[in-house]
Amino acid sequence: MDLTERPPAQSDGVHLPRVPAALALSCHPGPVAAVTVLVTALTVSSGPPSVRWALVGAAVLTGQLSVGWCNDAYDALRDAGAARPGKPVARGAVGRRVVWGAAFTALFLCAVLSLACGRSAGAAHLTGVVAAWAYNLRLKETVLSWLPYVVGFGSLPCLVALSLPGRPWPAWWVVAAAALLGTAAHLGDVLPDIEADLRAGIRGLPQRLGTARTRRLLPVPLVAATAVLVLGPAGSAGTAGGAVLCGVALLAVVVTAACTGPRPAGAWRKTALAGTVAVASVDVLLLLARGAQIA
Repeated sequence: MDLTERPPAQSDGVHLPRVPAALALSCHPGPVAAVTVLVTALTVSSGPPSVRWALVGAAVLTGQLSVGWCNDAYDALRDAGAARPGKPVARGAVGRRVVWGAAFTALFLCAVLSLACGRSAGAAHLTGVVAAWAYNLRLKETVLSWLPYVVGFGSLPCLVALSLPGRPWPAWWVVAAAALLGTAAHLGDVLPDIEADLRAGIRGLPQRLGTARTRRLLPVPLVAATAVLVLGPAGSAGTAGGAVLCGVALLAVVVTAACTGPRPAGAWRKTALAGTVAVASVDVLLLLARGAQIA
């Protein structure tokens, strides 16, 4: 099938409303929603009510949409060869050209909205979006596959802080924590597909490490992000902060042990996933609680 053209099924009775639905599924809606909600919430917690809340949220949303559509459009032939049912472009539910058009449209809107937040804020955010596009188009197949996630996630608190009145630079610890969460997001995102990726010739950093080592490495950036969020802000460390950090470190040890010990086939996946989600949730809550201190 030529994925650059409209699939025959669409011209044989498939109604037009199915194309928007396929586009919505092609944008990676889960990560898009999660990142947009998190950054918007961080913006709300960082300063008084203003139109910038809407601008920042819209800029992040369009940027994430552009990245998701770029990913599915670029990988359409590879996904079709792997018979991945969750990929609308690969199964012919929407044309590849349509998805590319949506990706570039969202990228243009992202540029306009990001720069509306301020030139410095816009430049910071667009740097992260361009890094994500570079990941899709090339870097995910190299040992530098982690770098776009670090740059992309690290750019988000820069967008929030630089959109504040006076355009203050973000605190070092919030950028560091976001970058560490980006590293964890990369490892967690790739982990389930490592074997399939290797068969397809994709050799990013997690694929080179292999499934077992990537599982064991995943808690490390999450715990490091917790440490930065607890110890980084001035005057924030205390008994409660120390307890949180110790609890997260203990949970990471349990997760790592579950990943390495003798377990039934799927047990490590459930334990590691639950522990990873728990640690990531703590990090997100700490980040939001520190919102007023990010600049």
